[in-house]
Amino acid sequence: MNKVKKLTAEKLLKIKAIKLQPSNPFTWASGWKSPIYCDNRKLMSYPATRNFLKIEFARIILEKYPQTDAIAGVATGAIAPGVLVADLLGLPFVYIRSTPKDHGLENLIEGDLKPKQKVIVIEDLVSTGGSSLKAVEAIRRDGSDVLGMLAVFTYGLPHAITNMHEARVELTTLCDYDAILDEALLTDYIEESELNTLQDWRRDPESWGQTPKKAKK
Repeated sequence: MNKVKKLTAEKLLKIKAIKLQPSNPFTWASGWKSPIYCDNRKLMSYPATRNFLKIEFARIILEKYPQTDAIAGVATGAIAPGVLVADLLGLPFVYIRSTPKDHGLENLIEGDLKPKQKVIVIEDLVSTGGSSLKAVEAIRRDGSDVLGMLAVFTYGLPHAITNMHEARVELTTLCDYDAILDEALLTDYIEESELNTLQDWRRDPESWGQTPKKAKK
């Protein structure tokens, strides 16, 4: 685990932006059962944490994507961190809605994104990658180029890895599921006996925790 991932994991667990409950799983909006829940909107309430994220995002962009023309945040969770990063780098900012407005100009992209600009997409969380890649598609349809996507955290689900690869999007995250498990184990947030349960979930999150159906007689 590298230093940035460890520090980010430490901060996410400390402010309870990420919670682990293998014995009392959460239910996602999709209906999936999960031993982990992530709410990175909490990050904006902690000045030291949001400054850390802002600086690390900016560092990655300067090192990997110095040709960046604009920053795009995915609504709604990545609007605030995206603005902070764009402000630090002195770059234009836009945000991408999940659906177009139902009135006025019916915009999907809010802000002034010019054709052929090179864009970095900011996300707070990547689960399956579906909503994140819709934002990428919107930017590409608008005539701009997506250099890469940066996110605070990813579960590292097989769906997301496949989807990002097929969409030709390079994803870089400050923290991931393995780093969270390592830090949680190191700080006694979880016990060694709970580790297998947490790892099993990622292998097959869709069916994890579901009660097996009884065979018909």
